[in-house]
Formats: sequence, C-alpha cells, structure tokens
Amino acid sequence: MLIRFFTHLKDSGLPVSVTELFALLECLDENIVFGNVDDFYHLARLCMVKDEKHFDRFDRAFSSYFKDIEAAGDILLHKLPEEWLRRRFEASLSEEDKARLESLGGLEKLLEEFRKRLEEQGKRHEGGSKWIGTGGTSPFGAYGYNPEGIRIGRPEGGSGKAVKVWDRREYRDLDDSVEIGTRNIKLALRKLRKFARTGAEEELDMNETISSTAKKAGLLDIKMVPERHNAVKVLLFFDVGGSMDPHVKVCEELFSAARSEFKHLEYYYFHNFLYESVWTRGRRRHAETESTFELIHRYPADYKVIFVGDATMAPYEITHAGGSIEHYNEEPGAVWMQRVSAYFEHLVWLNPTPRDYWEHSYSIGLVRELVTNRMMPLTIKGLEEAMASLLR
Repeated sequence: MLIRFFTHLKDSGLPVSVTELFALLECLDENIVFGNVDDFYHLARLCMVKDEKHFDRFDRAFSSYFKDIEAAGDILLHKLPEEWLRRRFEASLSEEDKARLESLGGLEKLLEEFRKRLEEQGKRHEGGSKWIGTGGTSPFGAYGYNPEGIRIGRPEGGSGKAVKVWDRREYRDLDDSVEIGTRNIKLALRKLRKFARTGAEEELDMNETISSTAKKAGLLDIKMVPERHNAVKVLLFFDVGGSMDPHVKVCEELFSAARSEFKHLEYYYFHNFLYESVWTRGRRRHAETESTFELIHRYPADYKVIFVGDATMAPYEITHAGGSIEHYNEEPGAVWMQRVSAYFEHLVWLNPTPRDYWEHSYSIGLVRELVTNRMMPLTIKGLEEAMASLLR
C-alpha cells in the first residue's frame, strides 16, 4: 500500500524520493504511529514534504488516495480492530461528548452497535436509519442526521453533534499556484541568500572556542565572530501608475517582504519604462529625481537588480527618443535598459501580468528581448525562478 501511496504522491507532482519513503517505513517499523489515520497523515507529511509550499498539494494527494479508505462504503470495515476503535474514540472525547454518549448507553453500547452493523452490512448503503452510509438517521455515517453518532467519510461537519470526527483535514494555501501574499513572497525571496559575517563580533564561535580552550589545557578562551547576515544587495525598480494601478496590492506586498528580507535594499520608481531619471517619492517625482546614469556609477556591479512592471505600453515608448508619454526623453528607453543590463550582470524583470498574455503584447516582447529573456511572472514560482537566476 505504501508503494502505491508513494507513486501517487509522485504522480500528484510532489518531489518525493525513495529516501523519504524509507524514512516513513522506518518510523512505522518503530511503531511511532499505529491505527490512527490522522497520526499517519502527520507522520507521512513530516517524512515526505520538505518544503511547506507543498503542504496543500500533499493534503489533496493524501485525501484523494485515502478516500477509498475513509469512505465507509469502500473500506474493509470488518477488519477494523476493536482496540483501534477504542483508542480512536477515547483519545479526544470531551466531557460534553461523554454526556452525549449516555443517551446511547455509553461508549461500550455505541461500539457494540457499531460492530454489529459492520458484521451485518455487506455493501454500501445510502439513506435509512440503520446501516453505515450516507443520508438517513443512522448514528454511523455521513450527510444525514442523528443527535449522537460516529461521522465517517465526510470532510466537513453537519449538525455539529457527531461524537467523533474521523476525517477532518487541514489544508494550507502554500502551493506555488495560489494567489501571492506577503508571507509567500518572503519564502520565495529567501532563496536569494548569500551569508557573510560583517560588523561587530557579537556571536559565539563554538568551534573556535572549543579548539582554543583545548590548546590552553582547559582554560576557557571564548572566541566571538560577527553575526551572519544576508550579504545580498538589491536594487528594486517599480513601475507605478497607469496600467500598474490594478497591481498596487501585490507590489506593496513584494516591497514589504523585500524590506524585511534584504538588509541592503535600495528602491526607485519609474513609469512604463526606464529613462534618464527615476524617483523615490511620488509626490515630489517631478522636482526630486535621481539620475539613472549616476545610479549606475553609485552602486557596485554586484547588486542584484529587479524590475517590477507589466511592460505594457506603446512600443515607441521603448524604441524612440521622445517616446515617453510624460516628458521628452532624448534617448530611447531601450538605450538606458541596455546600459543597466551591461553594467549589472544579475538582472530580472518581474511581470504581474499572467504569462499566457505575454505573447500577445509587442511591448512585452521588446522588454523580454532587452533583458535577455530574464522576465518571470510575479507569482511564487516566478519569484523562485527569478531568485535562482539572480544567484547564477
């Protein structure tokens, strides 16, 4: 069964290997969990999932694989051991639950009736008041009504009076296809890390302390080192206004996440495309601008440059002098992008427009060519691709 479960996870797109499978098998051999579906779920997720972005995908794969086991009509109910049933119920019965059981004569009575139904029932059943199934008023099953009972094969609650819920699941939206959010962005940005020890010596160097103390015949000699920080330096350019207005929220989330993840972060704004100047304060953008030429000479070439924009504009805004819709640019925007790309080796462009639309926009094609095809969608997966590109 575990081999089929393993292959089902791979077919569902989870990056699992035989190493994770062997780890799960070893845990089961040690009886870390036994006879408990929820415990097995948490153990399997612990062993099989190495990145929390795959939690939701694992949950869906687990649910689809074990649906035939959790659905009452499809499992071998007559093989459920009594001890498993007892442990499963007693583990989470509250005082209120115990009081409810009294109406059926207590837990012993409920389990006795459940065992009888298992022995007598030979097929799936829907409706009615006796058999284990769906609908009806039996105390065993799902999608029906009984004031007290055992719910089987139903992911959500009904009237809220089941004595025990067997198949409650927790799903988490951490897959790389979900809507982007600040927390998810932070997880993706953490791929762009290069640690270095700089600043004051304020962190204990355990290995050097042990070595130095041993050389001094046990006389304690404490060695300190600077704390490790992410040494990556980032230049972040945001397109603002016009067609970018619908993307304000996601840009704010990216900006917030970047400021918390990168110690060395500089940011600037532009409209539609890069020209001879950028700005840092929108209200003063006409009076207080920064020269793009000076930026190229101000920041070292090891800065990682990230442009954020939909790259949607009239093509002449990129290719022609005077193409800017706000001012007269003496040189085409393409020339300025070529200068920046030539100086900063590590550069990417994040586009909030879905990738499916890129082929239908001439201006997006021009920008992709100028950044040597280093344009990625502003999604979790796109961010991860961008961070990997910046580290090459």
